[in-house]
Amino acid sequence: MRLGDIANPQEPGQPRPLDGVRILAAEQMAALPYATQLLARLGAEVVKVEHPTTGDSGRGSVPYIEDPQGRKVGATFLRNNFNKRSVALDLKAPEGVDLFLDLSTKFDIVCENFKAGTADRLGIGYDAVAARHPEVVYLSVSGFGNDPGSPYMHRAAYAAVVEGMSGIYEYKRRPGRRPMANPVGALGDISSALFGVIGILAALRHRDLTGEGQYIDIAMLDATMAMTDIVTNFYSMGIPDEASSGVGIVETFEAGQGNFVLQIVREHHFEKVAELTGNVDWITDERFATRAGWQEYFEDVIRPGIERWAADKTNREAVAILSGAGIAAGESNSSREIVEDEHVAVRNMLVEYPRDDGGDPVLVPGNPVKMSRLQEGPETRMPWLGEHTDEVLAAELGLDADRLAALRAAGITA
Repeated sequence: MRLGDIANPQEPGQPRPLDGVRILAAEQMAALPYATQLLARLGAEVVKVEHPTTGDSGRGSVPYIEDPQGRKVGATFLRNNFNKRSVALDLKAPEGVDLFLDLSTKFDIVCENFKAGTADRLGIGYDAVAARHPEVVYLSVSGFGNDPGSPYMHRAAYAAVVEGMSGIYEYKRRPGRRPMANPVGALGDISSALFGVIGILAALRHRDLTGEGQYIDIAMLDATMAMTDIVTNFYSMGIPDEASSGVGIVETFEAGQGNFVLQIVREHHFEKVAELTGNVDWITDERFATRAGWQEYFEDVIRPGIERWAADKTNREAVAILSGAGIAAGESNSSREIVEDEHVAVRNMLVEYPRDDGGDPVLVPGNPVKMSRLQEGPETRMPWLGEHTDEVLAAELGLDADRLAALRAAGITA
C-alpha cells in the first residue's frame, strides 16, 4: 500500500475510534513514537515535540534518507512517525517549558520517554502538567520506570538492554554459545509501546467514568518481562532454560532450498511428523517415548531424519505438506521473501514511502489492528523537523507572526 492510499475502503465516512483524542508527545527513538503512531492510525491527533536543532534522536539512526533541506532522517524515525506533526521547542529553556505547559492544556494526553526523572527536572513532568490540566492522561515510558525504589531507575536503556535483563537471552542460549542480543529487533521497545497504548486507552475510559486524569508509568523492563513470561514462570517450576524445558521441539530445519520452522509440542503431533517424514519407526522407539527424549536425541536422530525428508523439497513445499496435515510449520523467510509475501499484501501490512532521491520506496509496517469499521489510511508522511511549529503555536496559543519570529530568533523554536 502506497503512502496516501486507502485500505478497507468499504467503510467510508466512519469515524475512527480515537477521533477527537489529542496527544502532545515529547518523544524520541522507538518505544513512545511507535505507541503514538499506532494511536494516530486509530484516529488520534499527535503533535510531536522535538529539540530545535537535533530533533528526535531517531533521526540520527542508520540507514537514513535526507529531508528536503539535506538533513539526515534515520530509519528508526522513518518507521515510527507517520501521521504526526512536529513542533520544535527547546525544553531546556524556561520559555520553551512555558510553551510546552501552555500547549499541554489543549491536549487529552501528554507523554514522554526521557530517562526517568528527566521530565521532572525539565519542568514538564506529571505534577507540573497536572497542576494546569488536572484531567490530563500522562504517560511516561522509560527503561525502568519512575519508582525511586528501583535500583535501576536512573539507568539509560535501549531495547537490547531490557531484553537481556528480562532473562530471555540466557533462557534461549545454547550450550557453548554466547547469548544473542536483539534477536527479534525491538521487542523491548514495541512491547513497552503496546502496554503504553493499553494504559492510555484504560485511562481515557476511566476519565470518561470519573472525570479524573491520571499518571501512567511504563518501564521497558516490566513490559519485556511480560512478553517473555516463560522465563520467570518456568523458573518457578524448576526449569532454568529452554534446553531443560521439555516443552518439545521448536526448531528450524534445512530443506533442499531454504529453511523452515517446526513446532512440535504434543505427542500426537510428533507421531504425525514421524509418519509424514518417513520416520514411522520413531513412534515405537522407546527413546522418543517422552519429550525429554525428543530433546536428547534431537541433533543425532530427529533433525537428520526430518532434513533427509526435506532434502528434495523447497521450504515452501515442505511447509505445505506439514501444515496441510495440521502441523505448526512455516517458512523461515528472508527479508525479501516477507516483503513479497502474498499474506502481507492481502493484509496491507506494508506502507511504501516514496523517496525523493529516486531510490526504492522505504517500507514501513502497516497497522496490525484490523477492525471491520476502520478504514486504513490515507497515511501522511513523517514530519520534517519543526515543520508545523508556527502552525501549531499560532492555532493553539494564538501567537502572532512577530512573536513566532522572535521565538525562532532566540532559538526557542525552529
